[in-house]
Amino acid sequence: MHTGRPFIEVRDLVFEYRRESDTEGVADIVARALDGVSLTIEKGSFTAIIGRNGSGKSTFAKNVNALLLPTSGAVAVDGMDTRDDALVWEIRRKVGMVFQNPDNQLVSAVVEDDVAFGPENLGVAPDEIRERIRVALDAVDMEDQRKMAPHLLSGGQKQRVAIAGVVAMRPDAIVFDEPTAMLDPEGRREVMDVIDRLRADGVTIVLITHFMDETIRADRVVIMDRGRIALDGAPEEVFHHAEEIESLGLKLPFAVELASRLRARGIDVPDDLLTKEAVASWFGGAV
Repeated sequence: MHTGRPFIEVRDLVFEYRRESDTEGVADIVARALDGVSLTIEKGSFTAIIGRNGSGKSTFAKNVNALLLPTSGAVAVDGMDTRDDALVWEIRRKVGMVFQNPDNQLVSAVVEDDVAFGPENLGVAPDEIRERIRVALDAVDMEDQRKMAPHLLSGGQKQRVAIAGVVAMRPDAIVFDEPTAMLDPEGRREVMDVIDRLRADGVTIVLITHFMDETIRADRVVIMDRGRIALDGAPEEVFHHAEEIESLGLKLPFAVELASRLRARGIDVPDDLLTKEAVASWFGGAV
């Protein structure tokens, strides 16, 4: 549940990718990926951030986790400034991160050893590590595969193990940077179901995605374009801007697009119908 307390605070965030020039060691700006982004994310909330390629969403994710640091502006996690070198590891303990390719996140030859890797590096006691492995694998529904080799798992299962490895470190928030981009529909469903369970357990979720239908599960949808926030609000509020969303190179979720077309034909369809099931149920009641 929401606490109403900002957990992640982003103020006027600018991030520029640079490279060293040949003259006097001055860095040339290659691209400004983020251009004055400001937002706050409450503890316990689920925020989905979407945008076409090059919109800045993955760069934003890495700034939240202190993998990248602001060119200007500031990012704070639970009151801690990401630019403070002394706080970086504490920030990363509070904000875990799951990346796009599950194969790049698995480090051990056995599932349970992989999940143990993070807590071991945090110096957690062995008995506590065993309990964390059990809880984390149970959270992602992978307890039965704990003795398996990761390379024998499906893409969705591998990503669930990667998530378990982050969960075992007991972060307050998890940033998912396009975690379903390389998965088939079944793998995507598995990962999104895990995200729903983590959210229900009070974990703050930030989901970076290019699948619009994944955003309907969130409390809040942020659409980015060219390094700036183009739209921000609850899903039903954001999706009401159908023409603007399409102008940003994005497609509406199927159910939202269907409802929008029905409204264009003069049918009074409610704004909060975001899923196929909701549209079907409304039709059943309207007939």
